[in-house]
Amino acid sequence: MPVSIVVGGQFGSEGKGKVALELARRSQETDVTLVRVGGPNSGHTGYDKQGKRFALRQLPAGCIDRNVDVVFPAGSYLDLDVLRKEIKALDYPEDRIFISENAQIITEEHKLWEANADLIGAIGSTGSGVGAAVMARVARGASNIALHAIPALEAKSWENMPATVCDTTELLRAKADRGDRIIVEGSQGFGLSLLDGGYWPKATARTTTAAGALAETGLSPLDVDDVTLVTRSFPIRVAGESGPLKNEISWDEVANVTGRSEDLREYTTVTKNLRRVGKFDSEVVKRAIQSNRPTRLVMNHLDYVGLPEDLTDPSSQLSRFVAQVETDLSRTVDWLGFSVFGVLENLNSQTYDLPNARSE
Repeated sequence: MPVSIVVGGQFGSEGKGKVALELARRSQETDVTLVRVGGPNSGHTGYDKQGKRFALRQLPAGCIDRNVDVVFPAGSYLDLDVLRKEIKALDYPEDRIFISENAQIITEEHKLWEANADLIGAIGSTGSGVGAAVMARVARGASNIALHAIPALEAKSWENMPATVCDTTELLRAKADRGDRIIVEGSQGFGLSLLDGGYWPKATARTTTAAGALAETGLSPLDVDDVTLVTRSFPIRVAGESGPLKNEISWDEVANVTGRSEDLREYTTVTKNLRRVGKFDSEVVKRAIQSNRPTRLVMNHLDYVGLPEDLTDPSSQLSRFVAQVETDLSRTVDWLGFSVFGVLENLNSQTYDLPNARSE
């Protein structure tokens, strides 16, 4: 059972890419493959071992060390322009990138449809074309829906495809059968899930649970031995009419609560808009735990609350915050994420190197 799945427990930007990269670095298996499901409607950020920051929309952040195969399975939605730019930025070997014949290509038609439908204003969509591409696929050529689905196999004939187009289900099956570690890097967060999040229509176009991510890969549930649910200390939603955010506060209030003097404001990777932010809400995370049954729970952005050394003092604001979260969720937080200091496993392990910046 060599498959790990990484998913978000709130509304995205929990640091899933950072965690997928950490799993790849810690893997006991010699051969590791990163699988990226979903599309380029959200960004995943990570840092290579030299401390260089990469904010990726199409490639998985777990591949930043440039030493793993990358697979885009049938459930992927690809903006080839974005993919090419990221391959160039990372100088990633194209012979290590594999695209399913049935992955869908996002076109300008899809982006224009979303712009004309005013999804950006109505639900806070990023307007990246993913939702329209999903609709085109589901429509299956219906004559009364003016959207066209373009599978990668068809696009291969008219695009300079920056990767190998193949049967990725067969490829992943072979990797799983020989015991390679396969890490599925999910997108967005549980509260945005189309079916499970509970906030429809203020939702994304896909199911963002571990089960949903796995279904998009073509692998079996029996292949999975590891599910990581990633959360953050102060959850965010994108700007505008993106849906409810319980305990919403301003970024200035975050600074006041945490005693930080610097500018903490965050902006979305794709649209560059100021994110909305709220205090930690255990209810959405509880529902995410129920739906995902994670083997590992991660909380990132804890440097908004304190520093790793504060964990040695049970009376510190950070220790009390983590203890309250664990009480509210009735389970342990297994990994604690700090932007500059990396990840602490439980409360006593060494730090891991993610230098010089705040995680996204």
